Amino acid sequence: MSKDYYKILGVDKKAGAEEIKKAFRKLAHQHHPDKAGGDEAKFKEINEAYQVVGDTEKRQKYDQYGTDFEQMGGFGGGAGWDDFMRAARGQAGAGGFANGGQSFHFGNVDLGDLFGDFFGFGGGQQSTGGGRGDSANSGGGNQGADLRMQTELTFEEAALGTEKTFEISKLKTCPVCHGSGAAPGSAIKTCQTCGGRGRVRRVQNFLFGQFETEALCPACQGRGQLPEKKCSECQGRGAAKGREELKVKFPAGIDDGETLRLVGQGDAGEMGRSAGNLYITVRVKPHSGWQRHGYDIFSQKDISYSQLVLGAIINVGTLSGDVSLKIPEGTPSGQIFRLRGKGIKNLHSTAYGDHLVEVRVVVPKKLSHAQKDLLKDLSVAGL
Repeated sequence: MSKDYYKILGVDKKAGAEEIKKAFRKLAHQHHPDKAGGDEAKFKEINEAYQVVGDTEKRQKYDQYGTDFEQMGGFGGGAGWDDFMRAARGQAGAGGFANGGQSFHFGNVDLGDLFGDFFGFGGGQQSTGGGRGDSANSGGGNQGADLRMQTELTFEEAALGTEKTFEISKLKTCPVCHGSGAAPGSAIKTCQTCGGRGRVRRVQNFLFGQFETEALCPACQGRGQLPEKKCSECQGRGAAKGREELKVKFPAGIDDGETLRLVGQGDAGEMGRSAGNLYITVRVKPHSGWQRHGYDIFSQKDISYSQLVLGAIINVGTLSGDVSLKIPEGTPSGQIFRLRGKGIKNLHSTAYGDHLVEVRVVVPKKLSHAQKDLLKDLSVAGL
């Protein structure tokens, strides 16, 4: 009797390849024999259906001839359940499984990501080679952690640049063993757990057989070596807690909220691994009379009515000291003058911003009798 593979997978005959693949994945997870409540017979039936309708060429023949197409050479070489079993064991079979864990091709169907769901890796990328891997090459142990802190700068310190000294508590390279993790005079020996490879093989048992993977050695953490006797100062880690005085230069132009990264100034790594970084976030205290806009500085200057009308030369405070500013006759209150190059240095170039000065007329709250009489005369004159 002809089998309805579409019905077995629970999809419509017009279903696309992705929909069919998704249905197979769901059912395979549900009925996988290695899972509680799994059903090997159902799992085999699901696989059989997917090997046909999941392959474009076989699907066309199945749609035309039904399951009788098997007698017409539909499987193209006899790839069947036994080949699927061999593929799961990592053996090459008629279905074209590529050994080494790099790809899984069963017939013309790529099962790499599907095997990944069952055996703990994705897309056929699990490495089973004999190399020690990155952790071993970097010396084992943990890489130093990054450290973060904040500091407060004045407006002028941020604008002009400054240098500050900090005392930092962090992991430092052990002064006793100098990072080796071994007690003075103690020998460094090959790790017995991994035989010096830094990685250990793990074998997982499945219904189909055994699947072998590699992992970082839990004893030496990928180093391949262990001290005969651990350093008492750092307990074999190669790094110990300590305090360090650090001078830090803050560049001219750094702004509030910006972070300085000091490479290698974080915690020291274990077993000679690289140190982490130190990140210092800057908080800039507000200035009493200046405001920062990018690399420009904005300030206000109060002057008298007569200075605006008659003109004057006034002094304006800037980052580089007092500067003389000429106020032309008839200048309106609120006029903004630009002092070019008197602002803040650009953090990423040699350019400087400008200092913008807004002049405002000051209205006195108290006047002498003489001042009042003069103003009355000016008012009569139309001023």
